[in-house]
Amino acid sequence: MDLSDFHTRVASYALIIDDAGRILLSWWRGTSDRPDLLSMAGMSYEVGALFGKAPGVSLPQPVKPRRTDLARPVRIEDTADCPYYTLRIITGVDIKESPAWLKDLLTANGIRPINNVVDISNYVLMECGQPLHTFDFGKLKSSGHRGNRGAEIVVRRPQSGETIEAINHKTYEPGPDACLICDGQSPVAIGGVMGGAATEISPNTRDVLIEAAEFAPTSIRNTARLLNLHSDSSYRFERGVDPEGLDWASRRCCELILDIAGGDLAAGMVDVGRRPPKREPITLRFAQLKRILGIDVPAERAREILLALGNQELQAGSCEAASGGRPFPAAPHASDLSAPNLSPPSPTPSPQSPTPSRSMTVVPPSWRRDLTREIDLIEEIGRIHGYDAISEDVTVPMVASAKRREDRVLEKIRHVLTAHGFDESVTLSAVDEPTSSFSPWTVASPLRTAMPVVRGADHLRRSLIPSLLAARRANEALANPIIELFEIAKVYLPRPSELPEEPLLLSMVSGQDYAAVKGAVESLFCELKICGPFEADDAGLADFDPAASCRLRFRGETLGFIGRLTEDALKRFDLRGPAVAAELRLAPLVEAADLVPRCREQSPYPAVTRDLNLVVADGVRWAELAATVRREAGPCLEELRYCDTYRDEKRLGAERKSLLFSITLRSGECTFTNQRADEIRDRIVAACRAEHGAELRT
Repeated sequence: MDLSDFHTRVASYALIIDDAGRILLSWWRGTSDRPDLLSMAGMSYEVGALFGKAPGVSLPQPVKPRRTDLARPVRIEDTADCPYYTLRIITGVDIKESPAWLKDLLTANGIRPINNVVDISNYVLMECGQPLHTFDFGKLKSSGHRGNRGAEIVVRRPQSGETIEAINHKTYEPGPDACLICDGQSPVAIGGVMGGAATEISPNTRDVLIEAAEFAPTSIRNTARLLNLHSDSSYRFERGVDPEGLDWASRRCCELILDIAGGDLAAGMVDVGRRPPKREPITLRFAQLKRILGIDVPAERAREILLALGNQELQAGSCEAASGGRPFPAAPHASDLSAPNLSPPSPTPSPQSPTPSRSMTVVPPSWRRDLTREIDLIEEIGRIHGYDAISEDVTVPMVASAKRREDRVLEKIRHVLTAHGFDESVTLSAVDEPTSSFSPWTVASPLRTAMPVVRGADHLRRSLIPSLLAARRANEALANPIIELFEIAKVYLPRPSELPEEPLLLSMVSGQDYAAVKGAVESLFCELKICGPFEADDAGLADFDPAASCRLRFRGETLGFIGRLTEDALKRFDLRGPAVAAELRLAPLVEAADLVPRCREQSPYPAVTRDLNLVVADGVRWAELAATVRREAGPCLEELRYCDTYRDEKRLGAERKSLLFSITLRSGECTFTNQRADEIRDRIVAACRAEHGAELRT
């Protein structure tokens, strides 16, 4: 395979190859799930698999230690952001300019040479991908507590108002979730991001402390963004480093420092924290290659690719790896750097059984965190074998998928609302503090994010309505004539000592009147064939007009709210015209929806309509009156239509109103006579008089 083909197998790359074909430097630009390709060691496995070359990385062999006083106190207080921390010490180093070969390699890689010790740590970074940091050991201070007279290291979160001057000689105030490396008195480095100026290597440095640690990617990413401080180290820690390669990098750095800068290495190393867990094995069924890729890949070819990428094959019935490679061989006990026979054994093929195996089980290499499932192995085999080997006319068997019940309900809801003239909106889950104040669902204070999504938006919303009102305000500023919006999204309702409740809500904001929005909600129920029982009572929300708002209840539980915004609310949200809002919980609707299509035979007989005008007390709700009408009309009621509400103190009396509505009656068995329609009408009037004090207005 030539380099032009290599370009199609690996994303964006650049290689420097010497006359002997050795890769001196490599760059790779791709997705964040492949941090292994940010080093020459990781790239060697990729290139080896593509070109059929077996990479090999030997274990560094520092000279025999001359000193044994390495008992330095190290304490990790922030174990979540720094699960593992190690250090080694070299004394008597000679700080000077790096040799030409080292400076040339770093310069070609875009790194400015500093001095031999710093340049070595940067070289190891590019070589194996593990960021290191070197401290001037003589500048580290002790707290003086508990008899500690020597330097000590503490890994902790920042204290309030604490600052640090980095090696770029700028002062930073890390956020509360940053991870700091401190001596006994003050911070000396921003963990995983950049070292501090107070302990940087200088020409006067004689003793060097070498740090190799594992930091949480999320913590490093948030800290680098918050401080706008990005480095080669943070770039790799953000993507995750190989935890098993950490000791290799530390030993390699010691080896080069002793060779170039001289000095004496203290025996062993200090390591604190938990060691990385072992990788879980993955079984690959060879038959899946044909099913997924659509082509036949021989089992031996698949095995060859996986082993070349560093996977270790397990023999049947064994937990030990039979073959494969690892770029960072397991180190001996930390206290013995001079142990013999530390070079990794040459890989030996696993014994083949007389009958061809239908599968193989491998342990993914520690530097490939993206390999966790069988499908990941299949993807690697397809990529290395070559996607160009898959012809365009290859058919891959597919199984038809079915939509979830929730997806089917949401599809119907979107159809109904767009038919009513609404446009779907997508807004941010984080809002500013004034916007987060509105919530009909809880009185608990909103949750806050560590970093705002946009400026000021650091509160997780408890209602979708404020976000839609903000979108309406933006559209009003653009003089858009029709602004009918809805959104389907989750909100975050805090709960004490628990994770927040995250209900899925439907919110609507409209410039139409209250009845139109209420009608759109009723259309949803009709489309989902939900017949109730629904109840309506006072909304009890300060931002909703009591005369045009309600709380909807379904099966005894609060389903949602509909209401017209008050003048004060319109001013607070800076709206120019009236607005009506509605918000519903979708979980009860998803559960109660009838998604089975049904047909109903149409009656061949004509319908009869009667108009009624009932005068009731002002406190009687239309929902209460409508329930009585439906009950008394019985199965012959085809439609109940609300028309209007009329108030006139002179004609109707104080605190009285007139409700105008019509009923449509039809029978499927015979023609509906006027006499029968009048009887039903009279029965309705009598029941409304008895239950609601209604009087028929003529």
